Amino acid sequence: MRDNLLVGGYLCDQRCLEAELEKQYEMFPRLRERKDQFAGTLSGGEQQMLAISRGLMGKPKLMLMDEPSLGLAPIIVNQIYDLIRQIRDSGITIFLVEQNAKKALSICDKACVLENGVVTICGTGKELLNSSTVKKAYLGA
Repeated sequence: MRDNLLVGGYLCDQRCLEAELEKQYEMFPRLRERKDQFAGTLSGGEQQMLAISRGLMGKPKLMLMDEPSLGLAPIIVNQIYDLIRQIRDSGITIFLVEQNAKKALSICDKACVLENGVVTICGTGKELLNSSTVKKAYLGA
Protein backbone atom coordinates (compact mmCIF):
# COMPACT_ATOMS: atom_id res chain seq x y z
CA MET A 1 0.00 0.00 0.00
CA ARG A 2 2.90 2.34 0.76
CA ASP A 3 4.08 1.98 -2.84
CA ASN A 4 0.71 3.29 -4.03
CA LEU A 5 1.29 6.47 -2.04
CA LEU A 6 4.83 6.86 -3.34
CA VAL A 7 3.54 6.79 -6.92
CA GLY A 8 1.47 9.88 -6.13
CA GLY A 9 4.59 11.77 -5.07
CA TYR A 10 6.53 11.21 -8.26
CA LEU A 11 7.42 14.93 -8.52
CA CYS A 12 9.11 15.00 -5.09
CA ASP A 13 12.72 14.33 -4.23
CA GLN A 14 13.41 11.73 -1.51
CA ARG A 15 13.31 14.20 1.41
CA CYS A 16 10.10 15.80 0.14
CA LEU A 17 8.62 12.35 -0.47
CA GLU A 18 9.20 11.22 3.10
CA ALA A 19 7.73 14.48 4.46
CA GLU A 20 4.63 14.12 2.27
CA LEU A 21 4.26 10.48 3.25
CA GLU A 22 4.35 11.41 6.93
CA LYS A 23 1.81 14.16 6.32
CA GLN A 24 -0.54 11.62 4.72
CA TYR A 25 -0.10 9.19 7.58
CA GLU A 26 -1.03 11.97 10.00
CA MET A 27 -4.14 12.80 7.99
CA PHE A 28 -5.02 9.12 7.43
CA PRO A 29 -3.78 7.19 10.52
CA ARG A 30 -5.47 4.04 9.25
CA LEU A 31 -3.13 4.03 6.25
CA ARG A 32 -0.10 4.04 8.56
CA GLU A 33 -1.50 0.94 10.24
CA ARG A 34 -1.93 -0.72 6.84
CA LYS A 35 1.23 0.53 5.09
CA ASP A 36 2.63 -2.96 4.50
CA GLN A 37 -0.66 -4.45 3.34
CA PHE A 38 -1.57 -4.97 -0.33
CA ALA A 39 -3.91 -2.20 -1.51
CA GLY A 40 -6.35 -4.75 -2.95
CA THR A 41 -6.97 -6.18 0.50
CA LEU A 42 -8.07 -2.85 2.03
CA SER A 43 -11.73 -2.20 2.80
CA GLY A 44 -13.70 0.09 0.48
CA GLY A 45 -13.31 3.04 2.83
CA GLU A 46 -9.58 2.41 3.22
CA GLN A 47 -9.20 2.18 -0.56
CA GLN A 48 -10.97 5.53 -0.93
CA MET A 49 -8.66 7.06 1.70
CA LEU A 50 -5.69 5.64 -0.19
CA ALA A 51 -6.91 7.13 -3.48
CA ILE A 52 -7.41 10.57 -1.89
CA SER A 53 -4.07 10.38 -0.10
CA ARG A 54 -2.24 9.30 -3.26
CA GLY A 55 -3.71 12.35 -5.01
CA LEU A 56 -2.56 14.64 -2.19
CA MET A 57 1.01 13.31 -2.41
CA GLY A 58 1.49 15.40 -5.56
CA LYS A 59 0.56 18.63 -3.72
CA PRO A 60 -2.26 19.53 -6.10
CA LYS A 61 -4.05 22.84 -6.41
CA LEU A 62 -7.11 21.03 -7.76
CA MET A 63 -8.48 17.56 -7.00
CA LEU A 64 -11.12 15.82 -9.07
CA MET A 65 -13.28 13.43 -7.06
CA ASP A 66 -15.78 11.12 -8.69
CA GLU A 67 -18.32 9.52 -6.35
CA PRO A 68 -16.08 9.35 -3.25
CA SER A 69 -18.91 7.90 -1.14
CA LEU A 70 -20.06 5.24 -3.61
CA GLY A 71 -20.61 1.88 -1.93
CA LEU A 72 -19.36 2.97 1.49
CA ALA A 73 -21.04 2.46 4.85
CA PRO A 74 -22.67 5.63 6.24
CA ILE A 75 -20.08 6.01 9.02
CA ILE A 76 -17.26 5.81 6.45
CA VAL A 77 -19.07 8.32 4.20
CA ASN A 78 -19.02 10.77 7.12
CA GLN A 79 -15.29 10.19 7.61
CA ILE A 80 -14.59 10.70 3.90
CA TYR A 81 -16.58 13.94 3.89
CA ASP A 82 -14.73 15.15 6.99
CA LEU A 83 -11.50 14.57 5.06
CA ILE A 84 -12.88 16.38 2.00
CA ARG A 85 -13.70 19.35 4.25
CA GLN A 86 -10.15 19.33 5.63
CA ILE A 87 -8.72 19.26 2.12
CA ARG A 88 -11.02 22.11 1.03
CA ASP A 89 -10.10 24.11 4.14
CA SER A 90 -6.39 23.65 3.36
CA GLY A 91 -6.91 25.66 0.17
CA ILE A 92 -7.13 22.87 -2.40
CA THR A 93 -9.98 23.29 -4.88
CA ILE A 94 -12.14 20.20 -5.19
CA PHE A 95 -14.23 19.40 -8.25
CA LEU A 96 -16.71 16.86 -6.91
CA VAL A 97 -19.16 14.67 -8.81
CA GLU A 98 -21.47 12.94 -6.38
CA GLN A 99 -24.84 11.15 -6.31
CA ASN A 100 -25.17 11.87 -2.59
CA ALA A 101 -26.40 15.40 -3.35
CA LYS A 102 -27.34 16.35 0.21
CA LYS A 103 -23.90 15.44 1.54
CA ALA A 104 -22.07 17.14 -1.33
CA LEU A 105 -24.14 20.33 -1.13
CA SER A 106 -23.56 20.54 2.62
CA ILE A 107 -19.81 21.08 2.13
CA CYS A 108 -19.46 22.85 -1.20
CA ASP A 109 -18.94 26.52 -1.88
CA LYS A 110 -20.48 26.42 -5.35
CA ALA A 111 -22.62 23.77 -7.02
CA CYS A 112 -24.24 23.17 -10.38
CA VAL A 113 -26.89 20.65 -11.34
CA LEU A 114 -26.54 18.95 -14.72
CA GLU A 115 -29.42 17.36 -16.58
CA ASN A 116 -28.58 15.52 -19.79
CA GLY A 117 -25.26 17.35 -19.94
CA VAL A 118 -26.80 20.80 -19.55
CA VAL A 119 -26.33 23.03 -16.50
CA THR A 120 -29.82 23.76 -15.19
CA ILE A 121 -29.10 25.54 -11.90
CA CYS A 122 -26.05 26.92 -10.08
CA GLY A 123 -25.54 28.54 -6.72
CA THR A 124 -23.90 28.06 -3.37
CA GLY A 125 -24.32 24.69 -1.69
CA LYS A 126 -26.61 26.30 0.85
CA GLU A 127 -28.75 27.92 -1.86
CA LEU A 128 -29.20 24.62 -3.65
CA LEU A 129 -29.94 22.77 -0.40
CA ASN A 130 -32.73 25.27 0.23
CA SER A 131 -34.02 25.34 -3.36
CA SER A 132 -37.50 23.82 -3.66
CA THR A 133 -36.65 22.69 -7.21
CA VAL A 134 -33.50 20.87 -6.08
CA LYS A 135 -35.21 19.44 -3.01
CA LYS A 136 -38.04 18.05 -5.09
CA ALA A 137 -35.89 16.61 -7.88
CA TYR A 138 -32.75 15.44 -6.04
CA LEU A 139 -33.14 15.48 -2.29
CA GLY A 140 -36.37 13.56 -1.90
CA ALA A 141 -38.37 16.40 -0.37
